[in-house]
Amino acid sequence: MKNFTQIICLFLLIYGHVDAQQEKGIIGTNNWLNAWTEFKPNTKDYGEPTQILTGNISKDTKLSKRDTYLLLGSVFVTDSTTLTIEPGTVIIGDFKTNGSLTISKGCKIIANGTETDPIVFTSNRGVKKEGDWGGLFILGDAPINKYGNASSVDYGLKPSAYENISYGGNDTASNSGILRYVRIEYAGKRTRQHGYFNALTLAGVGSKTVIENVMVSFSQGNSFTILGGIVNMSKMVSYRSSSNDYKFNYGTQCNISNSLAIRSPYVSGADGSKCMYVSSYNQKEEVDFTKKGTSVTAENLTLVNVSEDLDADISVGLVKEGIFVDQDAAIDISKSVISGFKPAVVFDSATKINNENLEKLKFSEMYFNNCDGNLFTENSSNNEDLENWYGNRAFYNVYSKGSDSETFIDLKNPKKPDFRLRINKILASNDVEVED
Repeated sequence: MKNFTQIICLFLLIYGHVDAQQEKGIIGTNNWLNAWTEFKPNTKDYGEPTQILTGNISKDTKLSKRDTYLLLGSVFVTDSTTLTIEPGTVIIGDFKTNGSLTISKGCKIIANGTETDPIVFTSNRGVKKEGDWGGLFILGDAPINKYGNASSVDYGLKPSAYENISYGGNDTASNSGILRYVRIEYAGKRTRQHGYFNALTLAGVGSKTVIENVMVSFSQGNSFTILGGIVNMSKMVSYRSSSNDYKFNYGTQCNISNSLAIRSPYVSGADGSKCMYVSSYNQKEEVDFTKKGTSVTAENLTLVNVSEDLDADISVGLVKEGIFVDQDAAIDISKSVISGFKPAVVFDSATKINNENLEKLKFSEMYFNNCDGNLFTENSSNNEDLENWYGNRAFYNVYSKGSDSETFIDLKNPKKPDFRLRINKILASNDVEVED
């Protein structure tokens, strides 16, 4: 009986440590990046398109895996239509015409890929680069905080009617469909008058819309832009974006969990793009302050800057903060990893550090690693108040200076990297003494 008790105790000890190993950052018993992600998309050959999509799609349509589709110019799903995309389907954005796909308000996209057969949006160029094509827009009728509760996306799109690019409304549970096991590669084309497309724009999207297992890689614009709405996101991946990985604006209420952003100081934009940029507006005059400002609730995120020489990259200005929170915006982030930034978090200079604002800026059970500073107010070199506040034991925040190889399980694997946290790794020993 004594032997059995000791074995059970040993098992519980090891199990407890293994579970603790993954309590911060992205989690999973197995590496959920395997099978459906692609970290070297330039090695993939998707062949030539066999079908062309152009203009308006105004009746229910299904795209099949046996064909490869070309987005020629601005393509819109309109008139309460549902666009269904089979698992394994490849959709190519045209370089010359800024190929893009917009799911207009009141319409749906059912892009329900699988782990072994993801849906892929990519470039039609032989040598693929960031910003080769436009991107994917999903527009809904959930609330935003702009006056009139409505707005529109532009980017030089050419709709046949204004309502095809409008978003916003009163339906918090609006359902724009499913985006699951989807990859978006080489999007974010720059336009002369409207700046960069985003790889995926969710505007006025409601809570019944399913957004899971979506990977954006090598986007020249933002990987994910969320404008208003009530949005739930899980297992998102942003890889080597030139702009922000996740940008939230116009009163979005977003829950994001178990998601990843991998930045590189060698591809980021000159403006110092962030992993997360949280704001409530671009200009105060355009929003109604009786409505909710942007609020992001985040759990189990891993935000990492992968550098060959972090100190050198910081010294020449290639590394900026991981998270920026603008005034009048809120964030509640927990059990997450921020690694390799200068500093980890910056609050807008107009944000007063008082009890009211600190209640809206919550960082708990965090793992701050290898950052040149942790939490600062913009343009201030003195963060003593913030360090004292967030360093309080009640928040359970941890500060470390570990290398990437010590911090993550297998960050540099070229095909199947594993960005789960490596902490207190316990190996079972065969030398345990068991008495008879």
